[in-house]
Amino acid sequence: MYAVALAEDAELRPLEPWQAEEFLEHMDRARAGVDPWIPWATRSTDLESARATLRKFADKQAADAGRIHGIWLDGTLVGGVMFVQFDAAAGVCEIGVWTEPAAQGRGLVTAAARRLLDYALLERGLYRAEWWNSTVNLRSRAVARRLGMTLDGTLRKHTEHLGVRLDLEIWSMLAPEWRAVREGAGPTEG
Repeated sequence: MYAVALAEDAELRPLEPWQAEEFLEHMDRARAGVDPWIPWATRSTDLESARATLRKFADKQAADAGRIHGIWLDGTLVGGVMFVQFDAAAGVCEIGVWTEPAAQGRGLVTAAARRLLDYALLERGLYRAEWWNSTVNLRSRAVARRLGMTLDGTLRKHTEHLGVRLDLEIWSMLAPEWRAVREGAGPTEG
């Protein structure tokens, strides 16, 4: 299979159902920091449920409706990026990310998200990529900003986690904006 270098010691690779055991070990390390933001973190608590999460994304990939990739640091799965939704006909996708503490602060999520934006907006020709995050998820908001995305608005009390209603921000990047970013006419680093 393929791997894309994100740094000297890190790479982006497909994350598939046969890797459920490694994914579960990673989720056990990451769950506390991921659970409030990504619903399947709560549901991926044993080998079968971890496999089911990855199978769901494999099915989405087969239908060209989403996909999931892992980030490996020194050979250990430490995070990932995904197309939560991917609608080529409508020209819109949603990107999601997560990481465990060992990978935070290294720019790996931002580098991986750039790869997904390249794929969606440049290679596949989609027009709009979205990024949804809770207003209290400051790390996710920071990545959207580093990517040069525009804050479209806030959905007040849109989702619930452990009995608490949370506001969600929606950020976006349009294909012409991303081409300008990649050509050096906009923010790319942060």
